[in-house]
Amino acid sequence: MLRRNTLITVFVICWTLLFQYETLRASYLSPLAGRELPKLPFLFPPAGWIMFFNIDKSYGFAEVYGVRGGQQVLLDPHDILQTKAIGYDNIHRNVLVGVLSRGDAQSFCRFLHRKFPSYDQFIVVYAQYPDLISATDRILRQVAYHCQ
Repeated sequence: MLRRNTLITVFVICWTLLFQYETLRASYLSPLAGRELPKLPFLFPPAGWIMFFNIDKSYGFAEVYGVRGGQQVLLDPHDILQTKAIGYDNIHRNVLVGVLSRGDAQSFCRFLHRKFPSYDQFIVVYAQYPDLISATDRILRQVAYHCQ
C-alpha cells in the first residue's frame, strides 16, 4: 500500500510540474531562457490557466421543450443526455448546446421521439443571457427548430 501511495504521489507531483511548465513556457520561461523552449505533447490547455479567466458577459445555451396536448414542458437536460461519469457534469459544461445545429436536427429529433414517446412534438430553443453580470434575470429565447 505504501508503494502504491508513493507512486501516485510521484505521478501527481510530476504531472503538476509538467502542467506548470507548459502553462509558463511561452510567456515566461522562453523569454527567460532566450529561446523557444520545447512544447510537451500532452493534453494541456493551449492558453494555460488564463483560459479559465476569459469569461464573456453573455452566455448561450439550449433548451428542449416537449409538447403534449398543446402544453409545453421544459425537459431536464439531465434526462435528455444522461451521463454516467463521476466528478463532472456535462450539462453544466453546456454540452447540450451542440443540438442547436440544423445539421443535427433530424437525428436529434429521432432521438427525442425514441427517448420521450409520451410527447407529440419537441421544440429546441436557443436561450441567451445577453449580460449575465448586470441583468441575470433577462433571457432571450429563439426557436432553433421543431421536431414534429
